[in-house]
Amino acid sequence: MNTQTLLLSGLLALIVAGPALAEDRGERINERLDQRGERINERLDQRGERINERLDRRADRLEDSGHERAANRLDRKGDRIENRLDRKGDRIENRNDRRGDRIDRRHDRRAEHRR
Repeated sequence: MNTQTLLLSGLLALIVAGPALAEDRGERINERLDQRGERINERLDQRGERINERLDRRADRLEDSGHERAANRLDRKGDRIENRLDRKGDRIENRNDRRGDRIDRRHDRRAEHRR
């Protein structure tokens, strides 16, 4: 008899705590997607900076050798690549933020509906 009452009380506790767990789940998913977007954005920013710095060093060597037009071209190329990767990282981060917010709102609506 004690096991049956224990199981029923545990089941009742899960039914009552269900909506609260759903809200937490939405927040956890949102936070995980935010962190993922930030990591991707940071990685792409660093990659763009490394490429730009490498091309800037090559441009400096070309300029020292007297090839100013080629040096300017490499410098602009590095800037374009860095900016493109920066924008790509921002787009991915924003997309993950929006996706996480949508999932969080959906879980909140489901939790409110169950109450």
